[in-house]
Amino acid sequence: MKLNVNRVGRAALSAGLLLCSAVLVSCGGGGTTVNNFVAKRVLAFGDESSVINLADGSKFTINAVSTTDASKFDCTGSLLWIQSVAALYGLVFPECPGAVPAPASRIRATNGATVADLAAQIAQQDAEGGFAGDDLVTVLVGTHDIVNQFSAYPRVPEAQLIGTLKQAGAALAVHVNGMAERGAKVLVSTAPDLGRSPFAGDRSTGSTNVNPGVLTRLSAAFNDGLLGKLNNDGRKIGLVQLDAYVQSVDNARIAGSSTFVNTTLGACLATALPPVCSTATLGTDAAAVPAPTVVSNANAVTWLWADSLHLSVGGQGGLGSLAITRARNNPF
Repeated sequence: MKLNVNRVGRAALSAGLLLCSAVLVSCGGGGTTVNNFVAKRVLAFGDESSVINLADGSKFTINAVSTTDASKFDCTGSLLWIQSVAALYGLVFPECPGAVPAPASRIRATNGATVADLAAQIAQQDAEGGFAGDDLVTVLVGTHDIVNQFSAYPRVPEAQLIGTLKQAGAALAVHVNGMAERGAKVLVSTAPDLGRSPFAGDRSTGSTNVNPGVLTRLSAAFNDGLLGKLNNDGRKIGLVQLDAYVQSVDNARIAGSSTFVNTTLGACLATALPPVCSTATLGTDAAAVPAPTVVSNANAVTWLWADSLHLSVGGQGGLGSLAITRARNNPF
């Protein structure tokens, strides 16, 4: 099925597809569709990376601006990864329904959610009838677990933080396994490598900043906990490796071979961070480049990050492409 996306969303998906071959595990390892599973609902769980705000259609990325009213956002543009996955099956969410009168899909994800918040999100779904065999569940959470633990460093030893995050990752796996055992098909993403995010701070050559290394190890601990307990037999659960994607994009940018021109800074102005950030409120890399280097304008598609922790339109598009490939190739 052809995805119905606007220019920004299409460019973001294209950028992600170009890198899909670099993350083979996430992409399913092949190009042949091996199942005929068709979701009738997409149920999104996790943190704000999967949230569309009902009041104004805003998202925690770089929002698209309405072409008819510049003061409003266009939720059908700047697609989140869950929107790309839903579009594979011709589905939309109530928070951005388009012309669909009563979408069956649901967003249970909440702003700032950690693994501990998944139980309440699942309970909310149970209150509306639970899970069915033609449900596709998406799960992306862990960023705030990692950030919360990092906030205690170095007061709390790194080894202790790693142990806590492994437990959090394992707890996520228990939730994912449980939803799959109840009949739903699940796409679960690893947490991003926050050592490669703007949150890690200066990553220039020669920097003595210790944050990137610590954050990479903490992110890996969370993901190791998830993978160690996940029933990833390929039939009910599909794994999308966002951490590997972020690493591959960053490595390619360093080598000068990436479609992303910036993977170290957030594209949004500090005065207009997500969810109010839009294509009309982007900054430059002026603060990060010494003269006489040419200052470049931020871009919703070719900069990986919207702010210190949230993916740009291009980043969301890349994640969406990986998830679509996994959904197509996984033998659900």
